[in-house]
Amino acid sequence: MHLDVLDLRTFYYRTSLGRAAQRAVRGQMLALWPPQQGQTVVGFGFAVPLLRPYLGQAERVIGLMPGPQGVMPWPASMPNVSVLCEETLWPLEPGSVDRLVLLHGLETSENPTSLLDECWRVLRPAGRALFIVPNRAGLWARRDRTPFGFGRPYSLSQLVAQLRLARFEPERHVAALFQPPSEKRFWLNAGAFIEGVGQKISGRYAGGVLMVEVSKQTPATPGPGIRSAARRPLRVLDGLGVPGANPI
Repeated sequence: MHLDVLDLRTFYYRTSLGRAAQRAVRGQMLALWPPQQGQTVVGFGFAVPLLRPYLGQAERVIGLMPGPQGVMPWPASMPNVSVLCEETLWPLEPGSVDRLVLLHGLETSENPTSLLDECWRVLRPAGRALFIVPNRAGLWARRDRTPFGFGRPYSLSQLVAQLRLARFEPERHVAALFQPPSEKRFWLNAGAFIEGVGQKISGRYAGGVLMVEVSKQTPATPGPGIRSAARRPLRVLDGLGVPGANPI
């Protein structure tokens, strides 16, 4: 079940806890993917809070929002790049995306297998996708007052297994949101420090979200040498039925 776009907007842009979560997750994403010129960067679900740093250098930035969630104009005071779409039918050409990030997309999907097929379809062969999901072992998945308390939380092994079944190859993984999901001023003020300590201690268990970067597995196609060999088979048995031929 997808969350409502108004609730997501309120959390990320109008609450102190949401802004802290936005900074923590976006910081990890930028460490993995520094902005580069000429790329097409796409977010699905409610990934727009993570995409602003790419607006200045990317060739194209698109925020895809599923129909059951709803859509909002984004970014503010700039030309809109957010699009309402079917969850498993995106208005993108095959192999057109360099960087794809899902936030509040996979764990809330009613058809995750088809959603992952759509991710595979639009990603370039040399592209990368980043899947951000609630960590089953973290505190945030147990707090339904934040968006990370909805949908299906994952363990790292569960997420990796599902992505491999969808023809993705996991490359790197990190965690984020080590601070408690609390709006108390003490925890908010200590958030940056806790994130730094958490990254040094564990990238897998304690964080509120798991972030797995994947590449696209593409089947190998036969090269010219293989086709030529088929057209010119070895003549190993030539002469067996010819009188006077030398025996093997």
